[in-house]
Amino acid sequence: MQKLNIAILSYRSAPFGGGQGIYIHDISKALSYKGHQVDVISGPPYPNLDEKVNLIKLPGLDLFQTFSFKDRLKIFINKKNKRAIDFYEFFSTFFGGFPEMRTFGERAKKFLDINNQFDIVIDNQSISYGLLEIQKKFPLLEIIHHPITKDYKFELQSNRSLMYRLSRHRWYSFLKMQKKVAPQLKKIVTPSFNSRKDIASDFSVNKENINVINNGLDIDIFIPYNEIKRNPTKLITTASADVALKGLDYSLKSLESLTDDFPEISLTVIGKLKKGGHTSRLIDELGIKDKVFFKTDLTKEEIAKEYASSSIAIVSSLYEGFGYPVIEAMSCEIPLIATNASSIPELVGDYARLIPPKNTNELSNSIRSILNDYSHYKKIAVKGRQHIIDNFNWLKITEEYEDIISKTINDFHKC
Repeated sequence: MQKLNIAILSYRSAPFGGGQGIYIHDISKALSYKGHQVDVISGPPYPNLDEKVNLIKLPGLDLFQTFSFKDRLKIFINKKNKRAIDFYEFFSTFFGGFPEMRTFGERAKKFLDINNQFDIVIDNQSISYGLLEIQKKFPLLEIIHHPITKDYKFELQSNRSLMYRLSRHRWYSFLKMQKKVAPQLKKIVTPSFNSRKDIASDFSVNKENINVINNGLDIDIFIPYNEIKRNPTKLITTASADVALKGLDYSLKSLESLTDDFPEISLTVIGKLKKGGHTSRLIDELGIKDKVFFKTDLTKEEIAKEYASSSIAIVSSLYEGFGYPVIEAMSCEIPLIATNASSIPELVGDYARLIPPKNTNELSNSIRSILNDYSHYKKIAVKGRQHIIDNFNWLKITEEYEDIISKTINDFHKC
């Protein structure tokens, strides 16, 4: 394939917050190592990128760096050369919305009007109005990991109070934009067949416009680290505390139910605990404060070593468009328990113990089974790593991306 000049748009790319920063780092690195010139055009927080990849900062107001109204007002007042989009961003945030996708899309459109040297533009899930203008001037590939309608649905199910539901309705008001934009995008990539089905259903997108390409994993970083001794009663999970979709409640309740049989049992959570939030209160109610440890801002190597020192990985998610924690754990050869929800079964194959979501008893029984017959499940975990090597290595994934990029460019020029 000829070497291309590729722009990757990312409305926010926090390197340690969720999967977006990870995806942006990995896909930009993979494409650059194939010889392409890759520029990541990102809003704040900015990603950590490989040295071969160029970062172009496209700053907005970045109002979510603080939750203080006085600080947000100061940021807005101090912004020089304010435009209409800045006023929209401030007042939308003030009234409880999340405007970053829309405002980034507008800023990206303005930037690309002036900087038109790119062969293709890849957008990471903003699904914003600005993209409709961008795809008139550039071949455009949209990445949708999963429709955020699912996050909205599970958050509403987690709390029935009227005020909470009103606040969530306001926060997710960007979905109205995404539902309008998504059906008009000509080429979409998603990382699982389950997400393909949900995008088609929730965003009214023609399935023929949605291409499935799995996310890749750095299998040279997520390794077993056999020199590290496993703690036989250390469980590990990855979850954003207070995000209902991740199902952390059920892991915590399961942990509490096992303390009598396994007094030394503990749970390490790769994620940040919100002080005074729902998860913090639940931990206090269950009386397991001394058995739950949160770790955040870890590098990939540090996460892999946490897996290496643990005995069982748990993914208790209610929904995953593509579960990075699933393939990370499997690549580290740790026995895995995961819910049989959304994309997870198509990722794990026969190499994990699958349980129904929201089922504390099934999770507790699965943990007991593995701890009581660990050698059996460790053999399955070893085969699971080979499954990841065969199916989720970045060389294979990048070649699939190059194919869809080539087709997108050809179709654009035919039109």
